[in-house]
Amino acid sequence: MNFRLHEGIYVMRKIGILGGTFNPIHNGHLLLAETARTYCNLDEVWLVPSGCSYMKEQEGILPKAVRLGMVKMAAADNPYFRVSAMEVEREGYSYTCETLREIGRKNPDAALYYIVGADTLFHMESWKDPQEIFSACVTLAAVRDGWQEQKVSEQAAYLSEKYHADIRMLPSLCIAISATDIRDRCRQGLSVRYLVPENVRIFLEQNHYYA
Repeated sequence: MNFRLHEGIYVMRKIGILGGTFNPIHNGHLLLAETARTYCNLDEVWLVPSGCSYMKEQEGILPKAVRLGMVKMAAADNPYFRVSAMEVEREGYSYTCETLREIGRKNPDAALYYIVGADTLFHMESWKDPQEIFSACVTLAAVRDGWQEQKVSEQAAYLSEKYHADIRMLPSLCIAISATDIRDRCRQGLSVRYLVPENVRIFLEQNHYYA
């Protein structure tokens, strides 16, 4: 295994993973990824757009190749971001457990950190093989100040006890940007400037996506 020297101690490479439909990717996603990177001293953060999510209706979701292209545009100016097409290229539904398994197999020298919003903690038990997910990674849950902090802490404690999960709270800036709102604004002909990276905004407008 390859280790790096950090503060006089040899440690494993640390990979953050942020998955999602990214329909479209927006500045909130990028801020979350960068916050996780700096707060947890990650070596890199992988952005993994989903292929075919079994959790969502596919109507209104842009084609896989288009969403992948937008993620690449959004990540282009950050040398710590890496875009993975593994779910886009995988046949059938996208499962987080399979993605973590594949990343772990190809990167045996790395510790994996899976980045989610705090609300996701309340749904992860319904995902395929939650035990495998929690065993494969540290879960970073981004918590906005004042957002059901007690309930989030209780849910994290419950998952930690049941699945021996390593769940760590990640401070999150309170910036309310949603992909749903961005799609609605595009349909209404409203500006999405500063909600998405500028190259993504131009791409959306030139191709009339969501309009």
